[in-house]
Amino acid sequence: MTRRLTEVAKKAGVSEATVSRVLNGRGGVSEATRTAVLTALDVLGYERPSKLRGERARLVGLVLPELQNPIFPAFAEAATGALVQRGFSPVLCARTMGGVAEVDFVEMLLEHQVSGIIFAGGNYAMADAGHDHYRMLASRGLPAVLVNAGVDGLGFPRVSTDDAVAVEQAYAHLVSLGHERIGALLGPADHVPSQRKLAALRAAAAADGVAYEVERSAFSLEGGRAAAAKLVGRGVTGILCASDVLALGAVRAVRRLGRRVPEHVSIIGYDDSALMNCTDPPLTTIRQPIEAMGQSVVDLLVQQIGGGGVAPDELLFEPELVVRGSTGPLRPAPALASASAPASSR
Repeated sequence: MTRRLTEVAKKAGVSEATVSRVLNGRGGVSEATRTAVLTALDVLGYERPSKLRGERARLVGLVLPELQNPIFPAFAEAATGALVQRGFSPVLCARTMGGVAEVDFVEMLLEHQVSGIIFAGGNYAMADAGHDHYRMLASRGLPAVLVNAGVDGLGFPRVSTDDAVAVEQAYAHLVSLGHERIGALLGPADHVPSQRKLAALRAAAAADGVAYEVERSAFSLEGGRAAAAKLVGRGVTGILCASDVLALGAVRAVRRLGRRVPEHVSIIGYDDSALMNCTDPPLTTIRQPIEAMGQSVVDLLVQQIGGGGVAPDELLFEPELVVRGSTGPLRPAPALASASAPASSR
């Protein structure tokens, strides 16, 4: 029993005396603290006292588009920690190619009577995707928060990194290095964050008279490689990418074409996800403040769950340009290698 009290107290962030009061049904404990203790008990696998078994821990759905891109596990970790501290148990729903669709995850979460849902990178970010399940949640009054840019009019608050500021930072960095032909490697045409990035690049380039090229791709390493090869073939010397994964694909493309990063082509990613300082070369990228965003998302969700009014507005966070080794001054480049050149050993 002593060991159980110690473990539960540590997990819930309270004293052993508080855990004892909750387990024995005594007063003098706030509802939030009581819920945190019961959640810790469930997470650690301990059986609840018989008088408390009828009470279920509060659940929150966390719906992600994938787990291969390291930015999504990073966000899940930040949101999960904040949820547990608030006495909620996260239910992770990660979509896979050909697997469960987002709308099916929503139905499953409703069956489990979740208190709310956090969406990161879902259908709301694609203008041409189906959005009826969001409207259904809004009509039911189920609390939800959307992470990063999405279509308007869904009725939920959004927490986003400012895509326009991110592009302005990356563009100014490349121009300062002497690049006069810049490429944008973006997501699909209906991807709202990519639309915002393109609008910002278009405005900045028009003001300076700088030429730019655009290629679109699925958010994958191979998609980034293929799209970046087209950009380099059109004379681009600096590439702004909509994700770190796309940027790593771009690095691979440059090497397959017989050129070097950053000596001949500079590349900037987006996210500053895990290990981007360990790539070859270390990746210059736009950092999203994931920890702060995760806390804000949970704050907005908990406020809704508690009955507080939350306007369906967008909270924008300032990104940060992190300069590493994948960008450098413009230098003359050699002729392009044949498309059949062997892949690098990267």
